[in-house]
Amino acid sequence: MSILPTEAPRRFYVETWGCQMNELDSQRMAGQLMQQGLLPTRDATEADVILLNSCSVRDKAEHKVYSRLGQYRLLKQKRPGLLIGLCGCVAEQEGKRALSRVPDLDFVLGTARVGELSDVIKRRRRGERIVATGFTDQRHYEIDQISRQGEYKGMVTLIEGCDKRCTFCIVPLTRGPERSRPLSEVLREVRHLLDYGFREIELLGQTVNHWREPGGQEDFADLLDAVARIDGVERLRFVTSYPRDFTSAMVEQFARHPNICPYLHLPVQSGSDRMLRLMGRGYTVEQYRNLVAELRRARPEISLSTDLIVGFPGETEEDHRATLELVEEIRFGSFFAFKYSPRPGTAAPKLPNPVDDATAGRRLQELFRLQEPIQLGLNERLVGTRQDVLVTGWGKEPGVQKGRTVCHRVVHFAAGEAPVAPGEITAVEISRALPHSLLGRHLDAVPVAGTELASHVERHI
Repeated sequence: MSILPTEAPRRFYVETWGCQMNELDSQRMAGQLMQQGLLPTRDATEADVILLNSCSVRDKAEHKVYSRLGQYRLLKQKRPGLLIGLCGCVAEQEGKRALSRVPDLDFVLGTARVGELSDVIKRRRRGERIVATGFTDQRHYEIDQISRQGEYKGMVTLIEGCDKRCTFCIVPLTRGPERSRPLSEVLREVRHLLDYGFREIELLGQTVNHWREPGGQEDFADLLDAVARIDGVERLRFVTSYPRDFTSAMVEQFARHPNICPYLHLPVQSGSDRMLRLMGRGYTVEQYRNLVAELRRARPEISLSTDLIVGFPGETEEDHRATLELVEEIRFGSFFAFKYSPRPGTAAPKLPNPVDDATAGRRLQELFRLQEPIQLGLNERLVGTRQDVLVTGWGKEPGVQKGRTVCHRVVHFAAGEAPVAPGEITAVEISRALPHSLLGRHLDAVPVAGTELASHVERHI
């Protein structure tokens, strides 16, 4: 009896840079490719389709993208049928220029056209090189086409784009104007994720708390209330919130619903009112302080993170000291701090008095040095407590798993003889605090013979 040869399955490779919105866009594209019969691979050299889902928030993003595309072009010499697509924010920014600069690039897919990937690939296979960018009123968004395998949280887009005009930010150009999804559609997707088995839901938007019901009166506070009340939502998070638009009604939801996680990312960008005006942020430091105080009254255990920019044009040492003082006062659980990066199409590069790179770098390091003991001190408060940890996967060392607390802190613990599946919630007693993570003893674990769990973790972190 002979065995007939079978054709090897076609495969795709997606490389993702950037934020949660990009992560979800990659899941959407992967789902469409899987519906066409392609299988994912972690090895770009065996792929039949390669997608580079790009981010343009930081400086020199385009250089990084074209460098990577140059590497992928070499693969095409070995696999002539390989399709290469540039997607995401740099794709939206570059458009036709990308096709001109990279002769072997097959298509360019902008942020608002992700749902058209299947059609774009069909057109390319018929011989057309495509640039699908721009922002249309009609956008394809099929929740059944999203590949969510292996994820520990279910992400739901509430609002796309941004109507703000922060002088440093390219997002309004690469993501387009704000467009909210209907509440009924959001609730249907959340229930779909719960049926899929997710226990944590994360609501996404560049300005997530600016969501409004299209043609209706409901705002983000109403949406939070509706989602939190759905049976099965054990953990509810959302990013990114804009301070000026965070109302008292939204704050009240933290006190009303225990399943809304006591964690909030609330970008302040600077501790100087003068810098905030130059950045076009639309709020003052005092208004930010008042919002933080209101949040902590509603949920005393809440952990806050933020974004900070140093070296913005015109920033003086006095402005920088104001930022340091705010960080010391607020005591953020974590932050993301960057040197200012000029972005094409934004207003900030035209401002006078640019800050030299060496000064910006020194200021950035001063922020990091200030923040590390603050984070360590906040983490030390959790030593000896029991935390419910949502397992996200394995650590870098064998036998060590990792996960996140409800306040979004990373916890490492020894797996024992029966590892916990990603997406499950398990009890961990915190035994030691580090500046950027916690070590713990897995309370539900069956120990590996001859191994004491806490010491095992500490040896491997």
